[in-house]
Amino acid sequence: MTSDQRPIGVFDSGIGGLSVLQALQTELPNERFVYLADNAHAPYGEKSESFIRQRTHTIADYLLAQHHIKALVVACNTATAAAIHELRARHPALPLVGLEPALKPALTLSRTRRIGVMATRGTVASDKFARLLASVQSEAHFEVQACNGLALAIEHSTLPDRAVTAQAQIAQLLHNYTQAMGRFGAESSEIDTLVLGCTHYVFVEKDLRQLLGPHVQLVSTGEPVARQTHRLLAAAQLLNPQAPHGAAQPVRLVTTGDLQGLQAAAQRWLGLPPEVCVAVPALLR
Repeated sequence: MTSDQRPIGVFDSGIGGLSVLQALQTELPNERFVYLADNAHAPYGEKSESFIRQRTHTIADYLLAQHHIKALVVACNTATAAAIHELRARHPALPLVGLEPALKPALTLSRTRRIGVMATRGTVASDKFARLLASVQSEAHFEVQACNGLALAIEHSTLPDRAVTAQAQIAQLLHNYTQAMGRFGAESSEIDTLVLGCTHYVFVEKDLRQLLGPHVQLVSTGEPVARQTHRLLAAAQLLNPQAPHGAAQPVRLVTTGDLQGLQAAAQRWLGLPPEVCVAVPALLR
C-alpha cells in the first residue's frame, strides 16, 4: 500500500471540534491532521446561514490550497447543516464528512422513548435538522432545546481573563436549558437520553452528569464521525499505513482568533503543547 501523508483537514467555528479531532486521532493513529478553529467568528450557531456558507467555503479553500488536505471533516453541526451540500458539489473528488445530531443512535439507547436534544439555534432552525427530526419523530418523543450562548461560554472558559465568569455562566445556562426540557431520569415519563448536538457541549459532559444524575445517557458524534472518515479514506485508498515520519507533524492547530485560547484548550483537552498551535494569515480572518 502506498503512503499518503497529506493531512486530513478538520474545522469548527471554535474549539468544540477538538472533541471530534480527539476521536479521529484515536481511530486513525497513522494520519496527520490540520485543525482550523474559526474563533474570530464563533459561534456559528448564532450567525446567518449565508455567512456560515461563505466561511465554510473560505476555510475549505484555504485548507486545500495551503495544507493540501486529502479529506475534510466539517466538525460543526451548524456548518454541516448550512453548507455540506454545497461543499460536495464544489469538491466532488474530496472525501467529505459532516456532522448531524445523533438522534438515530439515541433511539437505540433510550428505554423511556423520551430523548432530549441540545443544539445551537442555527442547527435547530436548519432544514437539514428538520428533515432528520421528521425521519425519527414517530419512534420517540424528542425535546429539542436551542442553547443560545452556551457554545460561546465554553469558548471563553479557556481564556485566563474570562474563565471564572464563563464557568459560572456555563453552570447557569446548563441549569436553565435542562430545566426547560423537563424531567430527566429512568422513569417512563422522564428523559433518559440526551443528544449533545454541538461539538462544544462534549466539554461540559461532567457538568451535565452532575446535573442529570447517573441514569441519563449522553450521546455525541465524535466516534461515529471518526469511523465514517476511516471508511471513506479506505475506500478511496488514501489511508496512511504508517505513522508520520521525518518533519511531518502529526497535528497542527490553527486559529483565526485568540491563539492563547486555542493553546489552552489544546493543552486542557488533548494534552497538546502550545507550539502545535499557530494563528492563520490575516487574509482568512
